Amino acid sequence: MSTSESLRNNQPEPRTAPGAEPGTPEGKRTLNRAILGSALGNAVEWFDYGVYGYLTVFMAVNFFGSEEGDGGLGVTLTLATLALSFLVRPLGGIILGPLGDKVGRQKVMVLTVLMMTVATGCIGLLPTLQTAGVLAPVLLLLCRLVQGFSAGGEYGGAAVYMAESSPDRRRGFLGSFLEFGTTVGFMLAAVVCTTLITVAGEQAVQDGLWRIPFLLTIPLGLTALWIRTRLGEAPVFSEASAHRETTRSPLRHVVVNNWRQILILAGFVVLLNVAFYLILGYMPTYLSGQLGHSTAQGNWMLVGIMALMLVAIPPMGSLSDRVGRKPLLLAAAGGYALLSVPAIMLLGVPNLLLQFLGLAVLGLLLVVLVSSVSSTLPALFPTAVRYSGFAIGYNFSTAFFAGPSQTVANQLIESTGNQLVPGWYMAIAGIIGFASILCMRETSQATLRGEELPGVPESTGLPSLRHVELNRQDAQARREAFRGA
Repeated sequence: MSTSESLRNNQPEPRTAPGAEPGTPEGKRTLNRAILGSALGNAVEWFDYGVYGYLTVFMAVNFFGSEEGDGGLGVTLTLATLALSFLVRPLGGIILGPLGDKVGRQKVMVLTVLMMTVATGCIGLLPTLQTAGVLAPVLLLLCRLVQGFSAGGEYGGAAVYMAESSPDRRRGFLGSFLEFGTTVGFMLAAVVCTTLITVAGEQAVQDGLWRIPFLLTIPLGLTALWIRTRLGEAPVFSEASAHRETTRSPLRHVVVNNWRQILILAGFVVLLNVAFYLILGYMPTYLSGQLGHSTAQGNWMLVGIMALMLVAIPPMGSLSDRVGRKPLLLAAAGGYALLSVPAIMLLGVPNLLLQFLGLAVLGLLLVVLVSSVSSTLPALFPTAVRYSGFAIGYNFSTAFFAGPSQTVANQLIESTGNQLVPGWYMAIAGIIGFASILCMRETSQATLRGEELPGVPESTGLPSLRHVELNRQDAQARREAFRGA
């Protein structure tokens, strides 16, 4: 029944339970805005990260005096600046996560995208080492620290907001668009940077055109900011607030009562972000600086891999709604444990097809991971501490294990001469991730409402389709109770 029909018949509009499919055109538009606002802000964050990765050799020359930008000390210092920005992510998580649990997800999402846009735009305006001396790398580090702080709340906020706004039955499919946005951001960074290098030449980019991609963040970020200011609060959080199911001290509450979930999330994020950063962030530097491939050739291969990922992410997210998150995540973790080193070996073979195959194997496994992550990780926590738990576990793990992976891998290759280091790094992360996934509950089809942990308790351990069905039945019963109340 439409709103106008309800008014004519003096009947109230039927209530829609959080987690149910929207029943009106306005409800569908609201859902679409929520998905777009979350994904676009995330795309801006990872566009910046991708640009920094693709321009690492040029940043090394302009800010750290690298003479050749060939994978040596200058590149390591440039990557170390990026790694240091990861160290403030836990601070961002500790402050912004609990803030999101107290004042709402949408307000914090507006703040994070604003901070990120300003900091990234400023990098494009910085003086270089040649004009400002040691002040140049100091200013670069300050901008990266602001970005790191905002990133401490950005991804967790976007993932939680999207998960709490999505219908239970399609959370995997709709949540996958957050990672679709991530991949779009990385792919756009690759296209912009590689086109700039190809058209203008590496010398022109080194001489000043490196600024252009950073400055492009400003219009992208302002667009995301405008959309986010028009969003309402996530329905699941609004319901919890109305029923006084939130807490005044989410940080203390989550550490005391949900420390197991924090450790499970942190273990999984070791795999997720080690794979993500090494494949999409470090590969341009690895292919050109360590393996000696053409910068443009390596970058365009990654663009092709990311294009394939974009096609595969939504269907894979939809598959996780039907068969569960855990079977897919366990397959990806096992794949990294077994196939990472052989895939990296293919990158060193003097055959373009085999190099692309090596990247494709790593990219396919990454698709399986990222398509489910934004629907899986928020569901590890109850509503009152969901943002806090996500932000703390995600950012501590990223800061101390995954974030430094590029710097550590690059320096280990320099120290040992072993070019298979990235493969061994991802293989170890795969083993850690596999153990963490086994400890998770299956949350596909489960409701995120209320004060209990989502998912049936018996779903830890090996996966089963029965767990998905039990989650669906419980969520349906609770939605019907809401409509009948």
